[in-house]
Amino acid sequence: MFAFKLGQPPEALDAWGTPEDIGAVTLEGPVQVSGKIVFGSLETPVSGGFYAATRGRYRVVYPFHEHATLLEGELELTDETTGQTEIFGPGDSWIIAKGMPVIWHIRSALIRKSYICATVDL
Repeated sequence: MFAFKLGQPPEALDAWGTPEDIGAVTLEGPVQVSGKIVFGSLETPVSGGFYAATRGRYRVVYPFHEHATLLEGELELTDETTGQTEIFGPGDSWIIAKGMPVIWHIRSALIRKSYICATVDL
């Protein structure tokens, strides 16, 4: 079992670089991303763990299906196909389908989420 709780001390994350290093495009700010995979791997069809990013904006076309819960910070996500924008705070969750283009706007100094993702087509 992996427990992810609000207010829990953050898991030590590995530096992953910039949004470009994870297949995204930076739109604003010197965004830095980090994470730790605690279930599965990049090669398995299902994986999960922690992800963090610093203030700024970037665009990503999702290479997997994702369910995530924001653990810390404030985040605005915009679905580019519909223009729908949602603002998330600690405890809020979302599901994003593989192939969806999304603008991430990190509104706080840092966001941290737990996530599980699947690369299999549904």
